[in-house]
Amino acid sequence: MYYCKLSCIFFLFLSSATGFQSTSSSTRRSATSSRTFDLFKLPRQTSSVSKTILYNVPPPSIDGDPNAIKDTADRESPPQSFFQLQLNCARAAELAIRDGHRLIEVEFPPLPAQVLEMDDVSAYDVAEANFKLALDFAKSFAAKQSSSEGDKSKSDETAASTTKIPKNVAILFPDESEMGIALERTSLSTNPYPGVTVSSLRCSDPRDTRFFKPEQTFMSLFGGKSGGIIQPIPGVEMYIVIVASAQELPDVEELSELDPNAIICLYNLKLDVLRGDLGAPAFPPKEFQDRFLSRVKPVYYLRTRQYSRSTATPPYLVNYQGCLFRSYPGEFQTLLDTGTGSYRRVQGNKVRPALGEFKEQLTKALQVEGIIQEESGFLNFLRTGYKTTTWWEEDRENASDAWRT
Repeated sequence: MYYCKLSCIFFLFLSSATGFQSTSSSTRRSATSSRTFDLFKLPRQTSSVSKTILYNVPPPSIDGDPNAIKDTADRESPPQSFFQLQLNCARAAELAIRDGHRLIEVEFPPLPAQVLEMDDVSAYDVAEANFKLALDFAKSFAAKQSSSEGDKSKSDETAASTTKIPKNVAILFPDESEMGIALERTSLSTNPYPGVTVSSLRCSDPRDTRFFKPEQTFMSLFGGKSGGIIQPIPGVEMYIVIVASAQELPDVEELSELDPNAIICLYNLKLDVLRGDLGAPAFPPKEFQDRFLSRVKPVYYLRTRQYSRSTATPPYLVNYQGCLFRSYPGEFQTLLDTGTGSYRRVQGNKVRPALGEFKEQLTKALQVEGIIQEESGFLNFLRTGYKTTTWWEEDRENASDAWRT
């Protein structure tokens, strides 16, 4: 009797296990068939899925499709670090040089905004920062040329394209005094890197032992010629001019006339500010903009602007800022600061907008978002005034449009 009960229990256990197995098998079969059906329908469902967004995608090669390079530059965003800035800046300059531009401009803040606003930051600190940045900028060309010379496997076509890139670069200060101060503060020599030289626009005779040299101080006050003091440096193919004032810009023009095949880069000179000084006493005349500065091509341009606007409703005062950004061969982008460490694109401009137009574009973007209320034409006229452009931003008869495109 005891064995009979064990047999019955064992039989019931086998029956339940077999049923569970059959149930599990049927469940798996139904799940498999259902899964197969879903996979079969999946391609039809993906048509409604949004496109994948890719981040940190490298830009096209410099030797790549020009249209792809242009499209990428049109949508390029401002850099998040000075390292990225140097890479993008050198790339934009090289693209412009390959297209035959020999007068180029590079403009961006040399120090973070919070540092520039400090009271203890002097002009020498800004000049030192510009010198270090210009040195890294010059190294990118010297190192790139050295690597291209060491690569023997390049084709003749590629080698012909790299001949346009300068291999010997000189960083030029306005005079020897400025150069001496910068070298002393940075503990560098006049040859800090292979292929890079540090010099000045106005170089005196090494045999001249005078402590005070008036020709380096007063000769350029009225935009005149240097009288032979400006001389090109033998073997140098690219000049990077830094910390020059409006009174010293005619020296740059004279250098371009003496060495027309060399590339001249005006590096962080704030030409927009220097243009406003033209025509004043002891400064070059306004025609200097038409004759020389209008031919300077901005290849990398990042200029921030801050504005304030009163409103009739709380908070009664709106502070906003943005930047005008361009990376050659891209267009000029009007970007609005979102307050989160990033910028939002407002508008792209094929022609560089005037400062008043740039401000108006930012204001309209805030009006669309409802942050600033739209006002009547009369009130808007009282805010902007009759004229919203400076004299050098207007169309001038003898001026080139290179600085605007």
